[in-house]
Amino acid sequence: MNQRRILWIALGLSLGPSVSNSFARFAYALVLPGMREDLSLNFSQAGLLNTANALGYLLGALFTRMLVQRWGNRALFNRGMLLTACSLCLTGFVHDLYLLGLCRLFGGIGGAAIFICGGALASNIAPSDPQWSTRCITIYFGGAGVGLVLCGLLIPLWMASQGSSGWPETWFAMGIVAWLMLAITYWAARQIDEPMSAQGSADWALRPLLPAFIAYIGFGLGYIVYMTFIIAWLKAIGASSLQMSVVWSVLGLSTLLAPLVWSKPIATWPNGRAMAAILLVLALGALLPVIPFEPAWQPFAMQCSAALFGLGMFSAPSSISALIKRTQQKQAWGSAMATFTIAFAASQIVAPVASGILADWSGSLRSGLALSGLMILVSASIAWLQKDLKQG
Repeated sequence: MNQRRILWIALGLSLGPSVSNSFARFAYALVLPGMREDLSLNFSQAGLLNTANALGYLLGALFTRMLVQRWGNRALFNRGMLLTACSLCLTGFVHDLYLLGLCRLFGGIGGAAIFICGGALASNIAPSDPQWSTRCITIYFGGAGVGLVLCGLLIPLWMASQGSSGWPETWFAMGIVAWLMLAITYWAARQIDEPMSAQGSADWALRPLLPAFIAYIGFGLGYIVYMTFIIAWLKAIGASSLQMSVVWSVLGLSTLLAPLVWSKPIATWPNGRAMAAILLVLALGALLPVIPFEPAWQPFAMQCSAALFGLGMFSAPSSISALIKRTQQKQAWGSAMATFTIAFAASQIVAPVASGILADWSGSLRSGLALSGLMILVSASIAWLQKDLKQG
């Protein structure tokens, strides 16, 4: 397979994370202010809808682990795209809180299958060329960043022109785009050989990895609060639609630049140092919005917050993957990574609704955002305790 064809396949497949992460998961923050106003949602209800999505992601991760041997990565990836595209379209047609939650749930289930199985497919685009194989994985996960930028450029300005009642059309439009992307990802997935599972398995122990495991759960608890409520917070402090667009676009661009910053530390720093540094940057990004800056400095502070948060949000999972590869036998990589992913997904179920309840009680999102930043900061200190202890 020539390099141009490899590149086109990787780019086509990378539309999967745009749908699973940028549309089905994170775009909710951009549409939320309009939904809250039009549907008279309190923060608890708003958090509940993202909790439904997180629960779906957890179920999707569990289903993927159970079904991948029977159906294969390609089939699960394609079905995940189909389910997510349908859920996005349907979200634009319902106004009942529980039906919206059901749509968010199915979007999470499909999104997990896309993200997990697509990563396996991306790693097998150029299996005989290690350099291009790594590039393909980077391109694949970079699709989420591209989707974030597109959402940031388009959704706030569209919502501003349509008013709060324009949120259904926003979801429906994302669903239509997801259907178009489905045609491309289906073609890309058909060009890739089904990844073969590692033969055999190896026992592994969680205890030597416990600091990283706890830190990863804390990261999940903290980052989902930021990604759920940061745009609602911007609206609450009087930010314009243009400022919201800039902040979200900066966040997306920062995720694309993150591999340039963290690739070497993740690959070369021992123990949990890379993860601790990533979480420290994330914590700083999460805490900046709640610092009472002068009004003239507030937009710049929010842009810095988005830049720092974007640098860390997709790099923390990469640091976990590298840690597992350093400390576990190859046959145990899949089981260990699945365990971390499931715990990470489970941690995101409670945080949005708990933060929403706190915001309703206190009358402000500031306390929930502050706690999420402090949670990530504590997780950074726990990650620093992780040691590289090779098993077997």
